[in-house]
Amino acid sequence: MCNDKCVEFGREFLTQDEVEYKDVLEIGSKNINGSLRNIILDMNPSSYIGIDLEEGDCVDQVCSVYDIIEEFGVEAFDIVITTEMMEHVEDWRKAINNMKSVLKPGGIILITTRSKGFGFHNYPADYWRYELSDMEQIFSDFKIEVLKEDTSGQPGVFIKAIKPEIWYQRNLDDIQLYDVRTEIKE
Repeated sequence: MCNDKCVEFGREFLTQDEVEYKDVLEIGSKNINGSLRNIILDMNPSSYIGIDLEEGDCVDQVCSVYDIIEEFGVEAFDIVITTEMMEHVEDWRKAINNMKSVLKPGGIILITTRSKGFGFHNYPADYWRYELSDMEQIFSDFKIEVLKEDTSGQPGVFIKAIKPEIWYQRNLDDIQLYDVRTEIKE
């Protein structure tokens, strides 16, 4: 699920040369209010698999981000995309580590997610808010090509990063995200 700015970000920062003849995985692909799928498919990837926790438009396979290594293997994809999903995973560290692991060396990860100030939206759950500084730390083991705020007026962050040819996974245990559940009034 994504909004117009998420789609714009993907259209602007993923090129034909990066996508053509590449294997693409989209995580959280169910089209609720926009999708990058057709934009990516128009760039002629070798394969495009959209996964989500439930069946729906743009979902090719029901699969959790927690299970992608077991399902697809390490270094299986050239591009990993997830739009507006990361705030909804309870174990964000495992989700990020899995996405990094299924990505081939030299591969691209493209993420859009929400930042502090974006309201609680509990479908399927809502846990975290990511800031620019969080993404800098989380992806300090990658080459960050683009890191920017969502300019739609809805607090969010967009990132495009490249996995190095020689990759040493960063330990994420020291990173503490803002827990949006602290805003919920009893």
